[in-house]
Amino acid sequence: MNFFIVDDDVSVPLVLKQIIEQNFDFTVVGWANSAREALDQWLALDVDILLVDLLMAEMSGIDLVKKLKVIQPNLRVVMISQVRSPHLREDAYRGGIEFFIDKPINVIEVKTVLEKVVQNLQMEQKLNHIQNLLGNQSASLQVVVDKKVIQKEQQAKMRSILNLLGIATETGVSDILFIAEIMLEKQLHFKEINFAADYQIDEHEKKIIFQRVRRALKVGLTNLAHLCLDDYENELFINYGNALFEYKNVHEEMQYLQGKRAEHGKTSLRVFFEGLVLESQV
Repeated sequence: MNFFIVDDDVSVPLVLKQIIEQNFDFTVVGWANSAREALDQWLALDVDILLVDLLMAEMSGIDLVKKLKVIQPNLRVVMISQVRSPHLREDAYRGGIEFFIDKPINVIEVKTVLEKVVQNLQMEQKLNHIQNLLGNQSASLQVVVDKKVIQKEQQAKMRSILNLLGIATETGVSDILFIAEIMLEKQLHFKEINFAADYQIDEHEKKIIFQRVRRALKVGLTNLAHLCLDDYENELFINYGNALFEYKNVHEEMQYLQGKRAEHGKTSLRVFFEGLVLESQV
C-alpha cells in the first residue's frame, strides 16, 4: 500500500511516516505541507491511501479530497484533525473520508485506524480480482467464492479487534474466535448456539470454555479502560467500549483503576459476542 500525507504542521508527516513504516510493510511515497503542493505532486504518484489535515491555509482538507476524488474516485482517505466540530466532520464524511485521526497523534489510534482502512481496501481489491477471474462463470460460483473471502476478512477484523484489546495471546482467544465464527457462519445470535447438539460440547466443557473467555474479557476490559484514560475522547475506543462491553462498564472500570470505585466494571458474554460479530461486518 502506498500512502501520501498532507499537513501544514511540518512535524506531523514525519511522525506519521515513522509510524507507518515501522509498524506496517507499506510505503509513504510522499508528503506535502499544503493542498496546492499535494495537487502539484499527485499525478506523478501512485497513491492508495491519503492522510490529510482538515484545516489548512488556502484550501481545506475537505476541498482537497473533493478535487482528488474526481481524479481518483477509489482513493481511500483518513482525515487528521484537532477540531471536533460535528458539522465539519459531517462535511468531511460527505466529501469521501473514511476515518478521523485526532491530534495530538496517538500511535495506537493511528495503527488501529490504518488497519481498518487497509483491510477494507484489500477486501475490495480481492473481490474485484475474483470477479475478473470468474468472468462469465455462473453467478452461484461467484457468490460462494465471495462469501469465503468475506468470511476471511471478517475473521481478520475480529483478530484486529482482539489485538487492540490486548488479548490476542490470551488463553481464551481461540474460544472467542470459535464462538464468533459459529455466529457468523450460521447467522446465529449468541443465545441461539446449541453447543451440545451441534458441537458435542457438554455442560462441563461449556463451563470451562466460558471461564476462559470471561478471563480474557476481563483483561480486555481493563486494557480498554487504560486506553480510554490515556485518550478519553478517542472515538474508536469509545465505539469499541460501547459495542463490546457497554460503555457504562468501561467507565466503571476506569473509575476502579483511578481508585474511585471498589468494584471492576462487568462483562457480558452476550454483549461482547454480539458486538464483536457486528463490528467484524462493518
